[in-house]
Parts: sequence; C-alpha cells; structure tokens
Amino acid sequence: MGRVGRTPVTLALSGDVMTGRGVDQILPHPGDPALREGYIRDARDYVALAEAAHGTVPGRPVDFTWPWGAALDVMDAVAPDARVVNLETSVTTSDDFAPGKAVNYRMHPDNVPCLTAARPDVCVLANNHVLDFGRRGLEETLDVLRAAGLTSAGAGRDAAGARRPAAVATRGGGRVLVLSCGTASSGIPARWAAGTDRPGVDFLPDLSRRTADALVRRLRAVRRDGDLTVVSIHWGSNWGYAVPPSQTAFARRLVDGGVDVVHGHSSHHPRPIEVYRGRLVLYGCGDLVDDYEGIRGYERYRDDLRLLYFPSLDARTGELTGLRVAPLLARRLTLRRAPAADADWLCEALTRAGQPFGTCLEPEPGPEGFLRLRPPAADRRVS
Repeated sequence: MGRVGRTPVTLALSGDVMTGRGVDQILPHPGDPALREGYIRDARDYVALAEAAHGTVPGRPVDFTWPWGAALDVMDAVAPDARVVNLETSVTTSDDFAPGKAVNYRMHPDNVPCLTAARPDVCVLANNHVLDFGRRGLEETLDVLRAAGLTSAGAGRDAAGARRPAAVATRGGGRVLVLSCGTASSGIPARWAAGTDRPGVDFLPDLSRRTADALVRRLRAVRRDGDLTVVSIHWGSNWGYAVPPSQTAFARRLVDGGVDVVHGHSSHHPRPIEVYRGRLVLYGCGDLVDDYEGIRGYERYRDDLRLLYFPSLDARTGELTGLRVAPLLARRLTLRRAPAADADWLCEALTRAGQPFGTCLEPEPGPEGFLRLRPPAADRRVS
C-alpha cells in the first residue's frame, strides 16, 4: 500500500499520565481526597510525601500546566504530528470505588484543563485505573474528555466504542491510527472488558497469535492509503527491566501484520526498546505525570526520571527513521529537564536493559539535552 507525502511523521509518545489523587489535590479544583488504600486514606498525604522529599509545592493551587512543567516546552519545540498519552485516571466525581482495587485514581472534571494544557491528540484509556470509580465514573470520564475536545481510544460505552481506533491527521496528508488495548498482566480486571451493551475497556484475553491477528484485522478494516498505525498496549508489571517472551512474540506478530509502532506502558520506569523489522517497539515507557515522589522502596529504578519519546517514521513505509528521547526529572509534582548526570544514568540503564534487543541510547549532540537511539549495526537508517 502506498503512502502520501515524503516528510517524516513524528509522534510524541508518553507512558502513564496519572493526574488523579495527589496531583488532583494541588490543582485549582481538587476533588474529594478520600481514599480506601491500605496505608493512606487521604490524597493530600501524597502531596505531603512529595513536599517532604523535595520541598514545598509553591503557590497552591498551582496553574493547570504545573504537573507537565518542562514537558510542554519540549513537545512544543519538537512539534510532533501526533501526541499520544496513556491517561491513567478517571475524570469523575463518582464515589463508586471499584471493588478489589488497592489503589484508585480520580481527577475532578473541573481540572480537565490540566489535560488540555498538553494538547494530546489521543488519550488512550485501556488501562487499570480508568474504571477505578465504576462504569458511571468511566462514562463521566468519556463525557468530560469529549466536551473538552479530547479524543480517546481504548474505552467506550460498548465494545464497538472501546475497540474503535482514533485517527489523527498528519501534516503530510495521511493519518495516524491509534488502537488502545490492555491485558490482565497490568492489573486490568477481566470484568472491565466492554461488552455489547456494557461500558468498559478493550481487554485482551491473552497474548496469543490469534489475539494479535485480530488487532491487525481491525486496523486493516479502517486503514487507508497514507495511514500509519500504532497499537498502544497496557501490559506487564510495575517494576523490573525483563521483558517476557510472550510480549516480545506478540509485539513482533503485530509488526509482521503491518503495525508501525507498538507503544507499551504500565511499568513505572522505562523498559527496553526494540527495533524489529525497522519498526519501533517500546515495551514500557514509564510514568510521565504522577504523585509518587517520596514513596520509598524502588529507588534503584529511578522512577523520578521520566521520558518523552519522539519517534520519526517514514511516511511512505512506516519504518523508523529516528528516535529522540527527552529525559525529565520529577520534583515538587512538576517536571524539569534532567541534569546531564541523570541523562547519562538513563542511557546506561536502558542500554544495559536493551542488550537482548541490540538497542543503545546515547546523548544527542547539541544543547537541548535529548537522548537518541544509536543505529543498530545492521540498520544504519535509524539515527
């Protein structure tokens, strides 16, 4: 299938954007802070933890742009064709705490300008927190996002809505199709699956070849000349660099079927990167926005370091032509550019983790502080 335009298509891809709980409490319209967690019962305590670790959050309530911080300038400077974020919170006033959930995220609907501040083209929702406040909370989330002009994928009022890919027009005349789905390994309960007449998420029953082929068929049914395709998938555990063979096989099956980018997320820190048959596979993007500062126990993963991924794709073939990565540092519930020493730490950690896939991150020349994917020896087209 031919493609329109010759200018590369650049995407902005992020991991988890968790604007609920503590983040919600510092915004202009904080919701009910009540929680039902085992140790913390008030969302404001997460703000206190962050402040104890790194200093007072100034001028509360903060501006709606505060949780994004330097990420906004970075995205504006790159000017991607499409911005895709995993929105891992419900946007609701519902008090229907999901049974059996240890952690529940919600942001007050009046704080939705915090999301529009980043101008995401697609909010993917097939994750393990979007139904934290029940189906009523999900339906309100969908209504609030739509009213704010935000496009979502991966959740809907029925299975057809949850499975429908989002489409973003590119400057070259094509589109980016984004399909959002999730698995039980990320903590999504099977009962959250959307049904014929039941709101829910696009829940994958397994990572079999049959399931991968079904996703490919759904994209082929709506794909047209000039389209690039992204499968955004919520999978895997919160911590650790190991990638299960089932995920690798599934991602490669998607690429074999014509998918251009596999956008994986769920882990709280970045996981390895793969370039398979010239296509980008991100096994875990790590968190971007959250309230985890001051929470101890996993310091060796440096989850205070956050990444924004900017892959550039050949508009005609869908192959990866380059990957720039912006390293950011979370402090006082906002993001700033990561110092060079922290960026070097990320390069070393992800290069070590990427050894099974032959991928390596290195500092990009220039003052902007980006990292880049070093071209594999067998494919110097990536730069």
